Amino acid sequence: MPFDVVIHGGEVIHPAQNLRARRDVGIVDGRIAALEPALPLDNAREVVDASGKLVTAGLIDMHTHAFVGTDLGVDMDKIGPQTGTTTVVDTGSAGAHTFEAFRRFVIAPATIRILPFLNISSIGIISMLLAGELENIRYCNVEEALRCVGTHRDLIQGIKVRASGNVVGANGVVPVDLARAAAERVGRPMMVHIGPTPPDLADILLRMRPGDILTHCFTGHAQGPLDARGSIRRELLAAREHGVIMDIGHGMGSLSFEVAARMLEQGFKPDTISTDLHAYSYPHPVHDLPTTLSKFMALGLSLTEVITAATCRPAAILGLQDQIGSLRVGMNADVAVFALEEGTFEFVDSYGNTLAGSRRLVNTLTIKDGRVWRSQ
Repeated sequence: MPFDVVIHGGEVIHPAQNLRARRDVGIVDGRIAALEPALPLDNAREVVDASGKLVTAGLIDMHTHAFVGTDLGVDMDKIGPQTGTTTVVDTGSAGAHTFEAFRRFVIAPATIRILPFLNISSIGIISMLLAGELENIRYCNVEEALRCVGTHRDLIQGIKVRASGNVVGANGVVPVDLARAAAERVGRPMMVHIGPTPPDLADILLRMRPGDILTHCFTGHAQGPLDARGSIRRELLAAREHGVIMDIGHGMGSLSFEVAARMLEQGFKPDTISTDLHAYSYPHPVHDLPTTLSKFMALGLSLTEVITAATCRPAAILGLQDQIGSLRVGMNADVAVFALEEGTFEFVDSYGNTLAGSRRLVNTLTIKDGRVWRSQ
């Protein structure tokens, strides 16, 4: 079989098939065509030498803000090719009254794959600094959200609500109730951002259902995931047992190394590791998804665990496990090649605390839909 691209000699990490071994990856017409111990190279249009490197499915970032031109938006086409990230989930940058512009002028022309959640506020996140989009409850119009999802059902993944005191103002948990109603009526999950209270985390979790996503689950804000004794709050454990998905969403204020260490010591690992990349968190303190994964390796997760949390698991949560997040034959040819550098590295959390690590992932090549984006 003639291949468009063969990635040769790398160590493939493929959690979806419990595979970590030397394999060649063959690509034809934008799809994975072969995954074998050795493939013929003489009939490949392009051969990528991945000797000494790690080869994974293209990374999926479950929490970003890609609506360029808004307060938070960053151009993911300038970040993805340098980081091995081929898919990003935009978490509520646009609401019903701004979504058409987001789709037409950002999502449609983007090279990176952008999968959006719709903000329950019809104006979306217009400003991080001036006012929260949920302070005026009149913007939380369920019918407008339903109309927008009806028009863009092929793209919208779910409903997002930022349920923290600096966003909801005096409205407390009411925006979560409205987001819950909208999510149930459209049959899509709800993603909830947590931060400074009110509302209290317990009140939020009572409103979450199996398949919903709690983002910023390792936040260091008061009344966060840990109780006064440093134990994981019982209601958080119950929510996970009930099927609520736990996402990191690093961001500028939502990853505490101290909280993460305590939660990991108690056996509470995140389901997905994401960046919450936006104009105020990029490049510092987040930097990119491989760096965020490296932080969790420094916290004690294995290489396979962090790759799982940024490939096959988010794909399954999105219901896209047959398209992305895997190197299985027939899948979209989204591939990332990494160097696993060893040394002494200093990582920083959202609060300025540092953590020493001995390994970090550095992307050297990214392929999306069979197209080579970047190599060095």
